[in-house]
Amino acid sequence: MTRQEKRFMALSLAAAGVLIVPQYAHAMHIMEGYLPPVFCIAWGAICLPFLAAGVIRLKKAARQQMLLLAMAGAFIFVVSSLKIPSVFGSCSHMTGTGLAAILFGPASATVLGLVVLVFQALLLAHGGLTTLGANTFSMAVAGPLAAWGIYKLCRRLRAGRKVSIFLAAALGDLLTYCVTSLQLALAYPAAEGGVLGSAVQFLGVFAPTQLPLAIIEGILTVLVIMGLESCAAPELRQIGFLEEVRHD
Repeated sequence: MTRQEKRFMALSLAAAGVLIVPQYAHAMHIMEGYLPPVFCIAWGAICLPFLAAGVIRLKKAARQQMLLLAMAGAFIFVVSSLKIPSVFGSCSHMTGTGLAAILFGPASATVLGLVVLVFQALLLAHGGLTTLGANTFSMAVAGPLAAWGIYKLCRRLRAGRKVSIFLAAALGDLLTYCVTSLQLALAYPAAEGGVLGSAVQFLGVFAPTQLPLAIIEGILTVLVIMGLESCAAPELRQIGFLEEVRHD
């Protein structure tokens, strides 16, 4: 890192440390206004270092990679905008962040996820600005980190390329909803069972639709990457993905 980039990261970490301290305030995506203000501030603060790392990573990306990055962002926007009603009155959707995490790493996926969440909150009333931090952490931080880690682990264990991509995208999707359930449980613990009991209840709401959606997202991500290998081989080679594939 350059000195300026180190200062940027240090500033983001310091801001996170200050903002994460609980303060009294009176003033799936979690909907607008659903979380208490202290949780909105805390989750937003936690996201700052990840976003800073993502901005630094994207600044170093070559111009030739911008088209591929834009495609990954569009993929996140489209698949995460398709809300499927749940049998319990909630709704579920795919996340799409696994694709960006596999191709560019979790830091870049965090920035793309944030951009998508902002547009969805403003244009589609999907999520919200007050809950942007919580939604960013679950969908654009935790999910991509899990997808990237699972993909790298599977490749290290010499699992097949398609199996690795499928597991990364599907499990990254599921972890996103596990984190969302935990976020909701922390804000609204159950009268009996506390945070754990509440988290189990929220997971039960999401599970009937999210489990099949995770499988679909895994398959869809495999198909998209197969398509990119056919029509965007130079770009994949530039980011190092195609070279990794050739070592299978």
